[in-house]
Amino acid sequence: MHRLLEILICVIAGMLLMPFFVLACGAVLVLLGRPLFFSQVRAGRNGVPFRLIKLRSMHGTRDAQGALLPDAARQTRVTALIRRLRLDELPQLALILRGRMALVGPRPLLPQTIAAFGEAGRRRGRLRPGLTGWAQVSGNTLLADREKLQLDLWYVHHRTAALDLRILGETIGVALGGERRRPRRLAAAARWLQAQGPGLGLGPGLDGGQEVPA
Repeated sequence: MHRLLEILICVIAGMLLMPFFVLACGAVLVLLGRPLFFSQVRAGRNGVPFRLIKLRSMHGTRDAQGALLPDAARQTRVTALIRRLRLDELPQLALILRGRMALVGPRPLLPQTIAAFGEAGRRRGRLRPGLTGWAQVSGNTLLADREKLQLDLWYVHHRTAALDLRILGETIGVALGGERRRPRRLAAAARWLQAQGPGLGLGPGLDGGQEVPA
């Protein structure tokens, strides 16, 4: 997508969604308290680290062993809706304007996760990480991590402006209508990846990182 178009979409989206974001901030403040935001270092383009910022949508409750509870157990109905509508991701519009992220691209992951992917991680990191991506409109939380990686790699090698606009449109549909798996897309990505040969192995590290209080 052309950079000027990306900036224009960011500015318009920010203005249109700001009232809803303010309401979401108020809900988080009442339900979860402070801090309002969650931040974490993620891998950017070519592995360059940057700090990702999101509106916090989970509390930090841990089990007896000190491990964070599953995501579903750390959300409320309201914060789960905030996540579904992607309102928690709106602070990343500022990162897009600064050129650290893109509107569309593979979602930013932890640096150690990208390193564990090996060559697959290097290829995935050719693009700026995105606010939304091919995996996010093809099943997202309904997908295994390996499936997400396959979709990300397919996108990196098939990216076009038209595909980016399609993903943006589908992102709105997913936010309003919910997620569903896209078997044809998964099969196409798996076939394409297999055709690349054994040099593009998928590393064992597939954890995207849990949200904890910043």
